[in-house]
Amino acid sequence: MASTTGFVAYHRGWNELRAEDLGFLWEHFVLNELMAQLQTRRVQYWRDKAGHEVDFVLGKRRQEVAAIECKWSAEGFDPGNLRSFRGRYPKGPSYVVSQDVKRPYVREWSGVKVEFVGLRDLVARITG
Repeated sequence: MASTTGFVAYHRGWNELRAEDLGFLWEHFVLNELMAQLQTRRVQYWRDKAGHEVDFVLGKRRQEVAAIECKWSAEGFDPGNLRSFRGRYPKGPSYVVSQDVKRPYVREWSGVKVEFVGLRDLVARITG
């Protein structure tokens, strides 16, 4: 992970990584891994008119959609966007992928179950 973020920082002319850049870099790293592992470019995102957004959306079946939020730190997750998404698309798994999750765990907010995973576990669940 450090070498990938270091390369992106170097490419952008940054001398060091700033804390506020880590989430942006993490999201792009996750996207690259999803596209490489799934061998598809059908990774989409979702945003409603109120400004709620989900980083990545993967259609598994016609009416079941996986929603993925990327957070550098799991503590930074706010369930509002996933709750809005699941209000419209209730079926399918919801994930928060974070670099600081060593073992997967589940939390629930207002009936929306969210699984917190590391990148390796996310890829296993999506491809499995």
